[in-house]
Amino acid sequence: MGDLWTDLLDCLDLHPHADDAGPATAGVLEGRNLELSYHRLFGGQLLAQFVRAACLTCPGKAVKSLHVLFPKEGRADEPVRYEVCRHHEGRSFASLSIVARQSGGVAATASVSMHAAEDGVDRQTVPALPAVPGEEHRVELDLLPWETRMTVDLDSPAAARPELDLWMRTPEVSGELAPALTAYATDLSLIGTALRPLGGVSQRDAGTMFVSAVTSHTVWFHRPFRSDDGWLLLRQHSPVIAHGRCFGRGDVLTEEASLVASFAQEALLRFRH
Repeated sequence: MGDLWTDLLDCLDLHPHADDAGPATAGVLEGRNLELSYHRLFGGQLLAQFVRAACLTCPGKAVKSLHVLFPKEGRADEPVRYEVCRHHEGRSFASLSIVARQSGGVAATASVSMHAAEDGVDRQTVPALPAVPGEEHRVELDLLPWETRMTVDLDSPAAARPELDLWMRTPEVSGELAPALTAYATDLSLIGTALRPLGGVSQRDAGTMFVSAVTSHTVWFHRPFRSDDGWLLLRQHSPVIAHGRCFGRGDVLTEEASLVASFAQEALLRFRH
């Protein structure tokens, strides 16, 4: 896989598309793809690039919410064009829609809401956080090129509650990339979390015992934060599997228990008979 961290940062460096001739309300950016060992695009890459496309379009504002639909899988051997349409931009808020397109058609679409920094009442209600797991709980997750720790094994076929605490900390990186990197990470383990109560099956059985594909994913950002200054906890759970779909949601908290983001995902989940 090579240096995935450097590869990911390079993918977040979007640039104007050479053939961009859209109206004043639109722009076309292009991003390269991660060099992975399978043919389709990782949805987390698209989430991260959507965040970067929005930030580059409205540099005076931050992403407040991002809702993405994945109508079909993208190809890893072709760059992705991000066609941005600015529907509204005022002093405080902006709304955008972004289409991720390749020659084969639309790979994903995003609705993005943005907000300028603003003071106001600040409160939260979250359960107490456990201590960061020790070094003995360090895990290597193929698609996350940074330090991660968990106290459970997502690859275990033993039945367990559909919950997961994933701690992560990136290498030193610009704070402006924290939302994109975090959005990237939120796409990795919600399906595996949904599978935990089903004894005899785990995320390792994808493609054999079941097929899965993310159909929609939403991330909300609540506060500014960094991904390299202390640990982030992705606390997630899946309340339901039904009608060939699974659903999961989670929160992103700092080591000091500040709630900085939330996320939710629906995915296709079909078991082979």
